[in-house]
Amino acid sequence: MSQPVAFVTGASTGIGFEAAKKLSGQGFTVYAGARRVEKMEPLKAHGVKVLALDVTDEASMAAAVGGILEAHGRIDVLVNNAGYGSYGSLEEVDLAEGRRQFDVNVFGLARMTQLVLPAMRAAAQGRIINVSSIGGKMYEPLGAWYHATKFAVEGLSDSLRLELKPHGIKVSIIEPAGTQTEWGGISGESLLETSGHGPYRDQAKIVAAALASTEGSSMSTHPAVIADAIVHAATAARPKTRYPVGKGARAILTLRRILPDRAFDVIFWTIYQRLGR
Repeated sequence: MSQPVAFVTGASTGIGFEAAKKLSGQGFTVYAGARRVEKMEPLKAHGVKVLALDVTDEASMAAAVGGILEAHGRIDVLVNNAGYGSYGSLEEVDLAEGRRQFDVNVFGLARMTQLVLPAMRAAAQGRIINVSSIGGKMYEPLGAWYHATKFAVEGLSDSLRLELKPHGIKVSIIEPAGTQTEWGGISGESLLETSGHGPYRDQAKIVAAALASTEGSSMSTHPAVIADAIVHAATAARPKTRYPVGKGARAILTLRRILPDRAFDVIFWTIYQRLGR
């Protein structure tokens, strides 16, 4: 049997970067895709093949998948990790930006999945691993668009899991908590640009500081830990349907499940105020 093939999107930094390395170490032929190709150069030392990928561009996605299938005749694992966080008050965020958030986080994920499924169905096997977030089950002020996309990824993945089961294809959702990547700082900066000077500025300063606090914080998790969950979903005989992973992930999701909305609101905002300080 030929070496299994994995394709990781959004692999220029953080979770995708670490997942590509770890999958290669597990014996996969790994392709890593992202817009910032130069950021993926270090992956080559780990045997990872890097390619340009824009999940909002049909030609880019089709060329990437087509090239891999032409070279290997198979894609066994797709890790849909590409995504970003668009923050700002709903009132102040342009609808064009809201649409772009969905284009990247939801429609890009969906189209990448569509492109790999025919080959997976033909092989009667495969894994689709969608990187969501605990933000797909809870919420933050000034994060309406981001959380809407992650809630969508959760529902999409659950439906996909059932419809692909008869074809031998397994679907798993990765739900990270705060991660030590550039994601939080970038999201916080965009939040302040959008809502840091208007009627939501007081909230924006607190939320932006809380987002930025994930970078290098002992309260957040190194992306390699999230990548370990991705490797498990890619290799386990019976992968979990969901992987809440990272410091506080299970605790936060448990609180969200058992507390009334207003009680969760109070606890959540109290924590953010402390992080913001």
